[in-house]
Amino acid sequence: MIITRAATVTAVFESIDDLFEIEVDIEGRIERAFAFEELSGVPVVGDRVILNVTADELRLGSGGHHFVISGQEPAKDVEKTHGHLMKLRYTPMQRAALSVEEPDSPYHEILRDADDLAAQPVIACGLHSQLLPVAVAIRTVAPVAKIAYVMTDGGALSAALSQTTHWLRQQGYLASVITAGQAFGGDYEAVNIYSALLAAKLVVDADITIVGMGPGIAGTGTRFGHSGIEQGQIINAAAALGGRPIAVLRLGQGDKRPRHQGLSHHCVYALTRAALAESLVPMPVFDGPNTQFGKGVAESLRSSGIEDRHRVETFDAGPVLQLLARIEESGGPKASTMGRGIQEEPAFFLAAGAAGMAAASMVGA
Repeated sequence: MIITRAATVTAVFESIDDLFEIEVDIEGRIERAFAFEELSGVPVVGDRVILNVTADELRLGSGGHHFVISGQEPAKDVEKTHGHLMKLRYTPMQRAALSVEEPDSPYHEILRDADDLAAQPVIACGLHSQLLPVAVAIRTVAPVAKIAYVMTDGGALSAALSQTTHWLRQQGYLASVITAGQAFGGDYEAVNIYSALLAAKLVVDADITIVGMGPGIAGTGTRFGHSGIEQGQIINAAAALGGRPIAVLRLGQGDKRPRHQGLSHHCVYALTRAALAESLVPMPVFDGPNTQFGKGVAESLRSSGIEDRHRVETFDAGPVLQLLARIEESGGPKASTMGRGIQEEPAFFLAAGAAGMAAASMVGA
C-alpha cells in the first residue's frame, strides 16, 4: 500500500548529486521532502507534486521521509539515458542504467570472464553507519590505499541519500561508489554483489572494498527477518571470488533493545548461519570503563559460535574515536548510529574502526 498526498513546492534547497531536499505545503502544513531528478524531474517552487508519505504516516524512524513521486517538470529524457539495465525494475519508477558489466560498457571485456579478487580485503558491514569509521580507520593505517564502496540494496536504494558517502568522496577517502542490485546512483552500476566486487577490483583498481547497505535497515525482531543478514552473504561472495572477507562486529551499549545490547543478534546470525565461509572478525581493544563490556563481548563471541567459525583478532582502534570527533568539529558528518554518537556508542565505532585497521594492515601503508 502506498499513501500519497498532493502538495505544493514552497522552497528548493541545495541538491546533492541528483537528490533535492525541498519544502512543501501539504494542506497548510509546511514539511520537508526529497525529490530525485532522475525519477521525478527538477523541482521548482510553485510545482504541484504528488508525495509518497507512507513511511511518515507509519511513524517509521528510519526512512520516515516524504518523497516526490511525480511533478510538473519532466524527468531526464531518453537522449540522456544510457544502458539497458533496469533498476527499480517492474515498478512505475523503473529507470535505465549503464551496467558496468553489460556489452555496451567499456568494461565489459574486463569483467566478462573475471572471477578472482586476488586476495583483496573486503569489509562486510551490517549497517551504513559503519562506513565512516571503517574508511577513517583505513586512512590512519594506509593513507594512500584506494578504497571502493559497494552499496547494496539492503537499505536506501539511492546513493545520493547518503551524506556520509558524498563527504567521503569529496574528501578523497573513497575512490568510487558502486551501486549493486536495485541500488542506484553510484559511479558504476552493477547487477549484483559479485560483479560489483569484481568491478571494484578490476575497474576501480581498489586496494580495499567496503560493502554494505545504504542508510536505513529493515528489521522485524526475528532471527532472520532483517536486511543485516546480508553481511553473511557479502562474506560468502568475497570468499567465493578469492577475496579476504572481514566482518564488522555490531556492538551496542546505548540501545534499549536487549537483542542489540552487547553483540547484536543481527551480527550473530549473519556470521553463524548466513556466512558459509570463514572471515576475519576484528575485535577492538576495550580498556578503562569499557573493560567489563569487552569481556562480555568476548564471551558472546565464544558462546555464539562465532569464535569457532571465524578468526577473531584484536586491534587497538582507540585513535579512531578521536578522529571521528575531529571530523565532526571541522564540519564533517557526525558519526552516529540509530541517532547515537560516539559518546553513547563508543564500542560500535571501535568495532568498525578495528575492521578498517585490519583491512589496512593487509595492504600496508
